[in-house]
Amino acid sequence: MLKIVLIGFGLYYAAVAIAMYYFEADPESLSWQERETFNLKQIGRFDLGTSKSEVIQLLGSPDFSEAKSTADGDNVLVLFYRTHHVKSDGITTRDECTPLLFQNDRLIAWGADAYSEYQSF
Repeated sequence: MLKIVLIGFGLYYAAVAIAMYYFEADPESLSWQERETFNLKQIGRFDLGTSKSEVIQLLGSPDFSEAKSTADGDNVLVLFYRTHHVKSDGITTRDECTPLLFQNDRLIAWGADAYSEYQSF
């Protein structure tokens, strides 16, 4: 009997491990509360230099975006992802998002202070 129970637990843990290994969260299917938590957690794991395509693959489409060219000819792109709740009006606004700044498709900074500096480029 003990052998059957141990085999059952072993199979259960193997199934859970396989499911967790192959599971990929789809940000588009999350509720807004779950998406905020997901985005905040994932943004905290990014490294400078992460490519724009990696960020979009992980977080999905941004809530807002904007871009411009600098005097040096570099392209700067800002993607905004919802990370915190401000007002229950059913509309996502920029003040509820964290900006991610990319220069030539590489992550160079994120956060409100970085976005303030970007606006002065």
